[in-house]
Amino acid sequence: MPEFIDLKVLFNSLLYSVLGVVVFWVSFLILEKVTPHDDLWKEIVKERNQPLATVIAAMCIGIAIIVASAIH
Repeated sequence: MPEFIDLKVLFNSLLYSVLGVVVFWVSFLILEKVTPHDDLWKEIVKERNQPLATVIAAMCIGIAIIVASAIH
């Protein structure tokens, strides 16, 4: 029976996926410390600060694109 899944490729994909999530999370935590707001979650959800939510979403997309291209 031929092997359909190469375990080395699967392991590398999982490893880089976890690495990408960790780098993204660390970048987001740094971003949260740099912003002038004390608590981003409170500011976005409870205070309904739409402009802040849009800026944070754009930064998250930018960080995700950088991490994805660096890992790829």
